[in-house]
Amino acid sequence: MRRPVQAPIGVLRLPLFLLIWGTASLAMWLPAVHALVLDDHQTSRSFFYAGLAGIILVVLIALSMGNRVPRYSMPGQLLSLLATFAVLPLFLAVPVQDALVDTRFLNAYFDMVSAITTTGADIWADPGRLPPSVHLWRAIVGWLGGLLMWIAASAVLAPMSLGGFEVTAKGGPGGGAAVPIHMERADPRRQLVLVTSTLAPVYAGLTLVLWMLLIITGEEALAGLSHAMSVMATSGISATGGVENAASGIAGEMVMFLFMFFALSRLTFSSDTVTAGQGRLDKDPEFRTGLLIVFGVPLLLFLRHWVAAYEVDAGEDLLQALHALWGTLFTVMSFLSTTGFESVHWEAARSWSGLETPGMILLGLAVFGGGVATTAGGVKLLRVYALYLNGLREMERLVHPSSVSGEGDRTKRLQKNGAFVAWVFFMLFALSLALISTALAAVGNDFEQSIVLAIATLATTGPLTESAASEPIVLSLLTTPAKLILCIAMVLGRLETLAFIALLSPNLWRS
Repeated sequence: MRRPVQAPIGVLRLPLFLLIWGTASLAMWLPAVHALVLDDHQTSRSFFYAGLAGIILVVLIALSMGNRVPRYSMPGQLLSLLATFAVLPLFLAVPVQDALVDTRFLNAYFDMVSAITTTGADIWADPGRLPPSVHLWRAIVGWLGGLLMWIAASAVLAPMSLGGFEVTAKGGPGGGAAVPIHMERADPRRQLVLVTSTLAPVYAGLTLVLWMLLIITGEEALAGLSHAMSVMATSGISATGGVENAASGIAGEMVMFLFMFFALSRLTFSSDTVTAGQGRLDKDPEFRTGLLIVFGVPLLLFLRHWVAAYEVDAGEDLLQALHALWGTLFTVMSFLSTTGFESVHWEAARSWSGLETPGMILLGLAVFGGGVATTAGGVKLLRVYALYLNGLREMERLVHPSSVSGEGDRTKRLQKNGAFVAWVFFMLFALSLALISTALAAVGNDFEQSIVLAIATLATTGPLTESAASEPIVLSLLTTPAKLILCIAMVLGRLETLAFIALLSPNLWRS
Protein backbone atom coordinates (compact mmCIF):
# COMPACT_ATOMS: atom_id res chain seq x y z
CA MET A 1 0.00 0.00 0.00
CA ARG A 2 1.37 3.34 -0.97
CA ARG A 3 1.99 5.76 1.86
CA PRO A 4 0.57 9.28 1.53
CA VAL A 5 3.07 11.86 0.38
CA GLN A 6 4.24 14.08 3.19
CA ALA A 7 4.05 17.82 2.68
CA PRO A 8 4.94 20.78 4.91
CA ILE A 9 2.20 21.30 7.44
CA GLY A 10 2.19 25.03 6.73
CA VAL A 11 1.22 24.37 3.12
CA LEU A 12 -1.42 21.81 4.06
CA ARG A 13 -3.08 24.24 6.43
CA LEU A 14 -3.82 26.71 3.65
CA PRO A 15 -7.26 26.68 2.00
CA LEU A 16 -7.45 25.09 -1.43
CA PHE A 17 -8.33 28.37 -3.12
CA LEU A 18 -5.21 30.01 -1.65
CA LEU A 19 -3.03 27.17 -2.96
CA ILE A 20 -4.52 27.54 -6.44
CA TRP A 21 -4.06 31.32 -6.30
CA GLY A 22 -0.40 30.89 -5.38
CA THR A 23 0.15 28.39 -8.18
CA ALA A 24 -1.43 30.76 -10.70
CA SER A 25 0.78 33.60 -9.44
CA LEU A 26 3.93 31.54 -9.93
CA ALA A 27 2.72 30.46 -13.38
CA MET A 28 2.58 34.12 -14.46
CA TRP A 29 6.36 34.23 -14.44
CA LEU A 30 6.50 31.74 -17.33
CA PRO A 31 5.01 34.16 -19.89
CA ALA A 32 7.03 36.93 -18.20
CA VAL A 33 10.28 35.09 -18.98
CA HIS A 34 9.00 34.20 -22.45
CA ALA A 35 8.22 37.84 -23.21
CA LEU A 36 11.63 38.90 -21.86
CA VAL A 37 13.35 36.50 -24.26
CA LEU A 38 11.33 38.02 -27.11
CA ASP A 39 12.28 41.57 -25.98
CA ASP A 40 8.62 42.36 -25.27
CA HIS A 41 9.36 44.21 -22.06
CA GLN A 42 5.89 45.69 -21.58
CA THR A 43 4.24 42.26 -21.62
CA SER A 44 7.02 40.85 -19.45
CA ARG A 45 6.52 43.55 -16.83
CA SER A 46 2.74 43.01 -16.85
CA PHE A 47 3.04 39.32 -16.00
CA PHE A 48 6.00 39.66 -13.65
CA TYR A 49 4.46 42.34 -11.45
CA ALA A 50 1.04 40.68 -11.45
CA GLY A 51 2.61 37.40 -10.37
CA LEU A 52 4.68 39.14 -7.72
CA ALA A 53 1.64 40.93 -6.35
CA GLY A 54 -0.29 37.66 -6.23
CA ILE A 55 2.49 35.89 -4.32
CA ILE A 56 2.75 38.75 -1.83
CA LEU A 57 -1.01 38.68 -1.20
CA VAL A 58 -1.02 34.89 -0.76
CA VAL A 59 1.89 35.06 1.70
CA LEU A 60 0.25 37.85 3.71
CA ILE A 61 -3.04 35.97 3.93
CA ALA A 62 -1.19 32.78 4.88
CA LEU A 63 0.68 34.61 7.66
CA SER A 64 -2.55 36.10 8.98
CA MET A 65 -3.97 32.57 9.25
CA GLY A 66 -0.90 31.20 11.00
CA ASN A 67 -2.46 30.99 14.48
CA ARG A 68 -5.73 29.48 13.30
CA VAL A 69 -6.62 25.84 12.95
CA PRO A 70 -8.89 25.80 9.87
CA ARG A 71 -11.62 23.22 9.44
CA TYR A 72 -11.47 21.26 6.20
CA SER A 73 -14.43 19.62 4.55
CA MET A 74 -15.47 18.42 1.13
CA PRO A 75 -18.12 21.16 0.75
CA GLY A 76 -15.43 23.72 1.55
CA GLN A 77 -13.22 22.34 -1.21
CA LEU A 78 -16.16 22.38 -3.61
CA LEU A 79 -16.70 26.03 -2.73
CA SER A 80 -13.00 26.62 -3.44
CA LEU A 81 -13.50 25.16 -6.92
CA LEU A 82 -16.39 27.55 -7.50
CA ALA A 83 -14.23 30.48 -6.39
CA THR A 84 -11.43 29.31 -8.68
CA PHE A 85 -13.65 29.37 -11.75
CA ALA A 86 -15.61 32.53 -10.92
CA VAL A 87 -13.35 34.76 -8.76
CA LEU A 88 -9.76 33.84 -9.63
CA PRO A 89 -10.13 34.99 -13.29
CA LEU A 90 -10.45 38.54 -11.91
CA PHE A 91 -6.78 38.21 -10.93
CA LEU A 92 -5.75 36.21 -13.99
CA ALA A 93 -7.15 38.90 -16.28
CA VAL A 94 -5.03 41.71 -14.80
CA PRO A 95 -1.82 41.05 -16.82
CA VAL A 96 -3.84 40.30 -19.97
CA GLN A 97 -5.65 43.63 -19.84
CA ASP A 98 -2.42 45.46 -18.97
CA ALA A 99 -0.48 43.81 -21.81
CA LEU A 100 -3.13 44.51 -24.43
CA VAL A 101 -3.88 48.04 -23.17
CA ASP A 102 -6.64 48.71 -25.70
CA THR A 103 -9.16 46.16 -24.41
CA ARG A 104 -11.83 46.27 -21.73
CA PHE A 105 -11.24 44.42 -18.48
CA LEU A 106 -14.51 42.54 -19.04
CA ASN A 107 -13.10 41.02 -22.24
CA ALA A 108 -9.96 39.90 -20.40
CA TYR A 109 -12.07 38.45 -17.57
CA PHE A 110 -14.30 36.61 -20.07
CA ASP A 111 -11.22 35.17 -21.75
CA MET A 112 -9.77 33.92 -18.46
CA VAL A 113 -13.07 32.35 -17.37
CA SER A 114 -13.20 30.66 -20.77
CA ALA A 115 -9.63 29.40 -20.37
CA ILE A 116 -9.73 28.12 -16.79
CA THR A 117 -13.04 26.32 -17.36
CA THR A 118 -11.45 24.75 -20.48
CA THR A 119 -14.22 26.22 -22.64
CA GLY A 120 -11.91 27.94 -25.10
CA ALA A 121 -14.40 30.52 -26.39
CA ASP A 122 -12.11 32.91 -28.26
CA ILE A 123 -13.16 36.51 -27.72
CA TRP A 124 -10.16 37.78 -29.72
CA ALA A 125 -11.21 37.53 -33.36
CA ASP A 126 -7.68 38.08 -34.69
CA PRO A 127 -4.91 35.88 -33.19
CA GLY A 128 -2.31 38.34 -34.47
CA ARG A 129 -3.64 40.96 -32.10
CA LEU A 130 -2.25 39.13 -29.08
CA PRO A 131 1.46 39.06 -28.22
CA PRO A 132 2.98 35.54 -28.27
CA SER A 133 3.36 35.56 -24.48
CA VAL A 134 -0.37 36.24 -24.02
CA HIS A 135 -1.10 33.24 -26.26
CA LEU A 136 1.19 31.22 -23.99
CA TRP A 137 -0.61 32.47 -20.90
CA ARG A 138 -4.04 31.54 -22.27
CA ALA A 139 -2.78 28.02 -23.01
CA ILE A 140 -1.23 27.72 -19.52
CA VAL A 141 -4.44 28.82 -17.80
CA GLY A 142 -6.46 26.31 -19.80
CA TRP A 143 -3.89 23.59 -19.06
CA LEU A 144 -3.98 24.34 -15.32
CA GLY A 145 -7.78 24.27 -15.44
CA GLY A 146 -7.64 20.80 -16.98
CA LEU A 147 -5.16 19.60 -14.35
CA LEU A 148 -7.43 20.98 -11.63
CA MET A 149 -10.35 18.93 -12.96
CA TRP A 150 -8.20 15.77 -13.09
CA ILE A 151 -7.28 16.28 -9.44
CA ALA A 152 -10.68 17.51 -8.22
CA ALA A 153 -12.48 14.57 -9.82
CA SER A 154 -10.77 12.09 -7.51
CA ALA A 155 -10.10 14.26 -4.45
CA VAL A 156 -13.31 16.32 -4.29
CA LEU A 157 -16.09 15.21 -6.63
CA ALA A 158 -15.80 11.43 -6.23
CA PRO A 159 -16.09 11.41 -2.41
CA MET A 160 -19.19 13.60 -2.72
CA SER A 161 -20.72 11.51 -5.56
CA LEU A 162 -20.76 14.45 -7.97
CA GLY A 163 -19.43 15.09 -11.44
CA GLY A 164 -20.84 11.87 -12.88
CA PHE A 165 -19.97 9.64 -9.92
CA GLU A 166 -23.57 9.79 -8.73
CA VAL A 167 -24.35 7.34 -11.56
CA THR A 168 -21.68 4.81 -10.62
CA ALA A 169 -22.15 1.89 -8.23
CA LYS A 170 -19.91 3.54 -5.64
CA GLY A 171 -22.06 6.64 -5.79
CA GLY A 172 -25.17 4.81 -4.61
CA PRO A 173 -26.37 4.58 -1.02
CA GLY A 174 -23.83 2.64 1.01
CA GLY A 175 -21.41 2.62 -1.85
CA GLY A 176 -19.00 5.06 -0.34
CA ALA A 177 -16.60 7.23 -2.21
CA ALA A 178 -15.23 5.96 -5.48
CA VAL A 179 -11.67 6.24 -4.23
CA PRO A 180 -9.13 3.76 -2.91
CA ILE A 181 -9.47 2.58 0.70
CA HIS A 182 -6.35 4.31 1.92
CA MET A 183 -7.74 7.60 0.61
CA GLU A 184 -11.13 7.14 2.27
CA ARG A 185 -9.42 7.09 5.66
CA ALA A 186 -7.36 10.19 4.96
CA ASP A 187 -8.47 13.73 5.59
CA PRO A 188 -9.26 15.94 2.58
CA ARG A 189 -5.87 17.65 2.72
CA ARG A 190 -3.97 14.36 2.49
CA GLN A 191 -6.25 13.16 -0.32
CA LEU A 192 -5.50 16.32 -2.25
CA VAL A 193 -1.74 15.94 -1.86
CA LEU A 194 -1.80 12.25 -2.75
CA VAL A 195 -3.92 12.72 -5.88
CA THR A 196 -1.87 15.72 -7.01
CA SER A 197 1.46 13.92 -6.58
CA THR A 198 0.10 10.96 -8.54
CA LEU A 199 -1.68 12.65 -11.45
CA ALA A 200 0.31 15.87 -12.02
CA PRO A 201 3.45 14.07 -13.34
CA VAL A 202 1.29 11.95 -15.66
CA TYR A 203 -0.55 15.02 -16.97
CA ALA A 204 2.66 17.00 -17.48
CA GLY A 205 4.47 14.03 -19.03
CA LEU A 206 1.73 13.37 -21.57
CA THR A 207 1.67 17.06 -22.50
CA LEU A 208 5.45 17.08 -22.98
CA VAL A 209 5.34 13.96 -25.16
CA LEU A 210 2.57 15.43 -27.33
CA TRP A 211 4.48 18.70 -27.67
CA MET A 212 7.63 16.88 -28.81
CA LEU A 213 5.66 14.83 -31.33
CA LEU A 214 4.03 17.97 -32.75
CA ILE A 215 7.43 19.63 -33.14
CA ILE A 216 8.70 16.52 -34.95
CA THR A 217 5.77 16.81 -37.38
CA GLY A 218 6.87 20.35 -38.24
CA GLU A 219 4.91 22.51 -35.81
CA GLU A 220 6.39 25.70 -34.38
CA ALA A 221 7.30 25.63 -30.70
CA LEU A 222 4.66 28.03 -29.34
CA ALA A 223 1.85 26.74 -31.55
CA GLY A 224 2.78 23.15 -30.75
CA LEU A 225 2.84 23.82 -27.02
CA SER A 226 -0.53 25.59 -27.08
CA HIS A 227 -2.08 22.74 -29.07
CA ALA A 228 -0.55 20.10 -26.80
CA MET A 229 -1.87 21.86 -23.70
CA SER A 230 -5.26 22.36 -25.32
CA VAL A 231 -5.64 18.72 -26.32
CA MET A 232 -4.80 17.45 -22.83
CA ALA A 233 -7.09 20.04 -21.21
CA THR A 234 -9.73 19.87 -24.00
CA SER A 235 -9.72 23.68 -23.98
CA GLY A 236 -9.50 24.29 -27.73
CA ILE A 237 -7.13 27.23 -27.25
CA SER A 238 -4.81 27.85 -30.20
CA ALA A 239 -2.07 30.35 -30.90
CA THR A 240 -2.75 30.10 -34.63
CA GLY A 241 -6.54 30.38 -34.66
CA GLY A 242 -7.03 26.61 -34.93
CA VAL A 243 -5.14 23.49 -36.01
CA GLU A 244 -6.30 24.05 -39.58
CA ASN A 245 -3.79 26.93 -39.64
CA ALA A 246 -0.97 24.94 -38.06
CA ALA A 247 2.21 23.96 -39.87
CA SER A 248 2.11 20.30 -38.82
CA GLY A 249 -0.79 19.48 -41.14
CA ILE A 250 -2.42 16.07 -41.16
CA ALA A 251 0.53 14.43 -39.35
CA GLY A 252 0.01 16.71 -36.35
CA GLU A 253 -3.71 16.01 -36.45
CA MET A 254 -3.07 12.28 -36.28
CA VAL A 255 -0.90 12.71 -33.21
CA MET A 256 -3.48 14.92 -31.50
CA PHE A 257 -6.24 12.47 -32.44
CA LEU A 258 -4.52 9.71 -30.45
CA PHE A 259 -4.15 11.90 -27.36
CA MET A 260 -7.81 12.93 -27.49
CA PHE A 261 -8.70 9.41 -26.39
CA PHE A 262 -7.70 10.43 -22.86
CA ALA A 263 -10.89 12.51 -22.74
CA LEU A 264 -13.16 9.52 -23.42
CA SER A 265 -12.54 7.66 -20.18
CA ARG A 266 -10.53 8.15 -17.01
CA LEU A 267 -9.37 4.55 -17.31
CA THR A 268 -7.09 5.65 -20.15
CA PHE A 269 -4.77 7.28 -17.62
CA SER A 270 -5.86 6.25 -14.10
CA SER A 271 -7.96 3.72 -12.19
CA ASP A 272 -8.22 5.75 -8.99
CA THR A 273 -11.98 6.30 -9.27
CA VAL A 274 -13.20 2.76 -9.95
CA THR A 275 -13.53 -0.28 -7.74
CA ALA A 276 -11.49 -3.46 -7.97
CA GLY A 277 -12.21 -5.58 -11.02
CA GLN A 278 -13.55 -2.66 -13.08
CA GLY A 279 -10.27 -1.30 -14.40
CA ARG A 280 -10.25 -2.96 -17.82
CA LEU A 281 -10.40 -0.39 -20.59
CA ASP A 282 -11.90 -2.81 -23.11
CA LYS A 283 -14.82 -3.43 -20.72
CA ASP A 284 -15.35 0.23 -19.86
CA PRO A 285 -18.79 1.31 -21.16
CA GLU A 286 -17.67 4.92 -21.56
CA PHE A 287 -14.70 4.06 -23.75
CA ARG A 288 -16.71 1.65 -25.87
CA THR A 289 -19.52 4.17 -26.30
CA GLY A 290 -16.97 6.81 -27.27
CA LEU A 291 -15.41 4.51 -29.86
CA LEU A 292 -18.83 3.76 -31.32
CA ILE A 293 -19.54 7.48 -31.74
CA VAL A 294 -16.06 8.41 -32.96
CA PHE A 295 -16.02 5.79 -35.72
CA GLY A 296 -19.77 5.36 -36.30
CA VAL A 297 -20.67 9.01 -36.98
CA PRO A 298 -17.86 9.57 -39.55
CA LEU A 299 -18.79 6.33 -41.27
CA LEU A 300 -22.41 7.39 -41.60
CA LEU A 301 -21.41 10.84 -42.81
CA PHE A 302 -18.92 9.31 -45.23
CA LEU A 303 -21.57 7.04 -46.70
CA ARG A 304 -23.91 10.01 -47.03
CA HIS A 305 -21.10 12.01 -48.63
CA TRP A 306 -20.22 9.17 -51.00
CA VAL A 307 -23.80 8.75 -52.18
CA ALA A 308 -24.20 12.47 -52.78
CA ALA A 309 -20.83 12.68 -54.53
CA TYR A 310 -21.73 9.71 -56.72
CA GLU A 311 -24.92 11.45 -57.75
CA VAL A 312 -22.94 14.44 -59.03
CA ASP A 313 -20.36 12.15 -60.68
CA ALA A 314 -17.54 13.04 -58.28
CA GLY A 315 -17.18 9.74 -56.46
CA GLU A 316 -14.09 8.62 -58.44
CA ASP A 317 -11.75 11.02 -56.62
CA LEU A 318 -10.32 8.61 -54.03
CA LEU A 319 -7.82 11.09 -52.53
CA GLN A 320 -10.53 13.67 -51.94
CA ALA A 321 -12.70 10.97 -50.38
CA LEU A 322 -9.91 9.98 -47.97
CA HIS A 323 -9.35 13.63 -47.05
CA ALA A 324 -13.06 14.01 -46.37
CA LEU A 325 -13.10 10.86 -44.24
CA TRP A 326 -10.14 12.00 -42.16
CA GLY A 327 -11.53 15.51 -41.77
CA THR A 328 -14.80 14.08 -40.45
CA LEU A 329 -13.07 11.56 -38.15
CA PHE A 330 -10.78 14.15 -36.53
CA THR A 331 -13.48 16.79 -36.15
CA VAL A 332 -15.98 14.33 -34.65
CA MET A 333 -13.38 13.16 -32.13
CA SER A 334 -12.43 16.73 -31.32
CA PHE A 335 -15.97 17.93 -30.62
CA LEU A 336 -16.94 14.75 -28.75
CA SER A 337 -14.01 15.36 -26.41
CA THR A 338 -15.22 19.02 -26.23
CA THR A 339 -11.85 20.25 -27.54
CA GLY A 340 -13.39 21.86 -30.61
CA PHE A 341 -10.54 21.75 -33.14
CA GLU A 342 -11.46 21.49 -36.81
CA SER A 343 -9.40 19.40 -39.20
CA VAL A 344 -7.61 21.05 -42.07
CA HIS A 345 -9.77 18.81 -44.29
CA TRP A 346 -13.07 19.62 -42.59
CA GLU A 347 -14.01 22.02 -45.37
CA ALA A 348 -13.25 19.28 -47.89
CA ALA A 349 -15.49 16.92 -45.95
CA ARG A 350 -18.33 19.42 -46.15
CA SER A 351 -17.89 20.46 -49.78
CA TRP A 352 -17.17 16.97 -51.12
CA SER A 353 -20.84 16.11 -51.23
CA GLY A 354 -22.37 19.54 -50.83
CA LEU A 355 -23.05 19.15 -47.09
CA GLU A 356 -24.35 22.43 -45.69
CA THR A 357 -23.82 23.77 -42.17
CA PRO A 358 -23.27 20.71 -39.93
CA GLY A 359 -24.07 22.68 -36.79
CA MET A 360 -26.56 20.22 -35.33
CA ILE A 361 -24.05 17.35 -35.58
CA LEU A 362 -21.33 19.32 -33.78
CA LEU A 363 -23.77 20.57 -31.15
CA GLY A 364 -24.97 17.02 -30.48
CA LEU A 365 -21.41 15.71 -30.12
CA ALA A 366 -20.54 18.46 -27.64
CA VAL A 367 -23.67 17.77 -25.58
CA PHE A 368 -22.71 14.08 -25.38
CA GLY A 369 -19.28 15.10 -24.10
CA GLY A 370 -16.46 12.88 -22.92
CA GLY A 371 -15.84 10.64 -19.94
CA VAL A 372 -16.57 11.09 -16.25
CA ALA A 373 -13.65 12.57 -14.26
CA THR A 374 -11.86 13.78 -17.38
CA THR A 375 -11.35 17.33 -18.60
CA ALA A 376 -14.20 16.97 -21.11
CA GLY A 377 -17.55 18.65 -20.54
CA GLY A 378 -21.06 17.85 -21.71
CA VAL A 379 -23.56 15.38 -20.27
CA LYS A 380 -20.80 12.68 -20.13
CA LEU A 381 -20.75 9.32 -21.87
CA LEU A 382 -21.50 7.29 -18.74
CA ARG A 383 -24.80 9.11 -18.22
CA VAL A 384 -25.65 8.64 -21.90
CA TYR A 385 -24.87 4.93 -21.55
CA ALA A 386 -27.08 4.66 -18.45
CA LEU A 387 -29.97 6.26 -20.34
CA TYR A 388 -29.35 3.90 -23.26
CA LEU A 389 -29.56 0.84 -21.01
CA ASN A 390 -32.71 2.18 -19.41
CA GLY A 391 -34.24 2.66 -22.85
CA LEU A 392 -33.43 -0.93 -23.80
CA ARG A 393 -34.97 -2.16 -20.57
CA GLU A 394 -38.17 -0.17 -21.11
CA MET A 395 -38.53 -1.54 -24.64
CA GLU A 396 -38.01 -5.05 -23.29
CA ARG A 397 -40.77 -4.48 -20.75
CA LEU A 398 -43.13 -3.43 -23.54
CA VAL A 399 -42.72 -6.88 -25.07
CA HIS A 400 -42.40 -8.85 -21.81
CA PRO A 401 -44.11 -6.85 -19.03
CA SER A 402 -43.36 -9.46 -16.37
CA SER A 403 -39.68 -9.92 -17.22
CA VAL A 404 -37.01 -9.43 -14.56
CA SER A 405 -33.77 -7.74 -15.49
CA GLY A 406 -30.63 -9.61 -14.45
CA GLU A 407 -27.26 -8.20 -13.47
CA GLY A 408 -24.72 -8.32 -16.25
CA ASP A 409 -21.30 -6.99 -17.13
CA ARG A 410 -22.88 -3.93 -18.70
CA THR A 411 -24.31 -2.71 -15.38
CA LYS A 412 -21.37 -3.40 -13.07
CA ARG A 413 -20.23 0.22 -13.06
CA LEU A 414 -23.74 1.64 -12.62
CA GLN A 415 -25.73 1.82 -9.42
CA LYS A 416 -29.25 0.40 -9.25
CA ASN A 417 -31.01 3.70 -9.95
CA GLY A 418 -28.19 5.10 -12.10
CA ALA A 419 -30.52 5.71 -15.04
CA PHE A 420 -32.86 7.74 -12.84
CA VAL A 421 -30.00 9.91 -11.55
CA ALA A 422 -28.71 10.34 -15.10
CA TRP A 423 -32.16 11.39 -16.23
CA VAL A 424 -32.36 13.94 -13.41
CA PHE A 425 -29.05 15.44 -14.49
CA PHE A 426 -30.12 15.50 -18.14
CA MET A 427 -33.28 17.36 -17.19
CA LEU A 428 -31.25 19.84 -15.15
CA PHE A 429 -28.92 20.30 -18.12
CA ALA A 430 -31.90 20.91 -20.42
CA LEU A 431 -33.40 23.36 -17.94
CA SER A 432 -30.09 25.22 -17.67
CA LEU A 433 -29.90 25.33 -21.47
CA ALA A 434 -33.40 26.79 -21.66
CA LEU A 435 -32.68 29.42 -19.00
CA ILE A 436 -29.34 30.50 -20.48
CA SER A 437 -30.67 30.70 -24.03
CA THR A 438 -33.73 32.64 -22.86
CA ALA A 439 -31.53 35.07 -20.93
CA LEU A 440 -29.31 35.59 -23.97
CA ALA A 441 -32.35 36.20 -26.18
CA ALA A 442 -33.62 38.72 -23.64
CA VAL A 443 -30.44 40.81 -23.97
CA GLY A 444 -30.58 41.06 -27.76
CA ASN A 445 -29.29 37.82 -29.33
CA ASP A 446 -31.32 35.99 -31.97
CA PHE A 447 -32.57 32.43 -31.51
CA GLU A 448 -29.74 30.64 -33.32
CA GLN A 449 -27.04 32.59 -31.53
CA SER A 450 -28.68 32.02 -28.15
CA ILE A 451 -28.89 28.25 -28.62
CA VAL A 452 -25.33 27.92 -29.93
CA LEU A 453 -23.87 30.14 -27.20
CA ALA A 454 -25.77 28.31 -24.47
CA ILE A 455 -24.64 24.86 -25.62
CA ALA A 456 -21.07 26.03 -26.25
CA THR A 457 -20.71 27.35 -22.69
CA LEU A 458 -22.63 24.65 -20.83
CA ALA A 459 -20.75 21.92 -22.70
CA THR A 460 -17.43 23.82 -22.34
CA THR A 461 -16.89 23.71 -26.11
CA GLY A 462 -16.21 27.32 -27.04
CA PRO A 463 -15.22 26.73 -30.71
CA LEU A 464 -18.86 25.89 -31.40
CA THR A 465 -19.44 29.64 -31.66
CA GLU A 466 -17.37 29.63 -34.85
CA SER A 467 -18.39 26.25 -36.27
CA ALA A 468 -21.99 25.47 -35.34
CA ALA A 469 -23.82 28.64 -36.39
CA SER A 470 -24.63 29.59 -39.95
CA GLU A 471 -22.33 32.58 -39.47
CA PRO A 472 -19.45 32.73 -36.94
CA ILE A 473 -20.47 34.51 -33.75
CA VAL A 474 -18.14 37.41 -32.89
CA LEU A 475 -18.00 37.30 -29.09
CA SER A 476 -16.38 40.71 -28.74
CA LEU A 477 -19.48 42.33 -30.26
CA LEU A 478 -21.83 40.87 -27.62
CA THR A 479 -23.32 43.19 -25.04
CA THR A 480 -21.99 43.38 -21.49
CA PRO A 481 -24.98 41.49 -19.98
CA ALA A 482 -24.55 38.73 -22.59
CA LYS A 483 -20.87 38.29 -21.71
CA LEU A 484 -21.67 38.09 -18.00
CA ILE A 485 -24.40 35.50 -18.68
CA LEU A 486 -21.93 33.44 -20.67
CA CYS A 487 -19.41 33.63 -17.83
CA ILE A 488 -22.03 32.22 -15.45
CA ALA A 489 -22.90 29.51 -17.98
CA MET A 490 -19.23 28.49 -18.36
CA VAL A 491 -18.80 28.11 -14.60
CA LEU A 492 -22.10 26.20 -14.41
CA GLY A 493 -21.05 23.91 -17.25
CA ARG A 494 -17.68 23.20 -15.67
CA LEU A 495 -18.91 22.42 -12.14
CA GLU A 496 -22.27 21.01 -13.30
CA THR A 497 -25.72 21.75 -11.91
CA LEU A 498 -25.67 19.05 -9.22
CA ALA A 499 -22.60 20.62 -7.64
CA PHE A 500 -24.38 23.98 -7.40
CA ILE A 501 -27.39 22.30 -5.81
CA ALA A 502 -25.06 20.55 -3.35
CA LEU A 503 -23.53 23.87 -2.32
CA LEU A 504 -27.02 25.22 -1.57
CA SER A 505 -27.98 22.20 0.54
CA PRO A 506 -27.83 22.90 4.32
CA ASN A 507 -27.68 19.16 5.05
CA LEU A 508 -24.41 18.83 3.17
CA TRP A 509 -22.75 21.58 5.19
CA ARG A 510 -24.07 20.20 8.48
CA SER A 511 -22.70 16.75 7.66
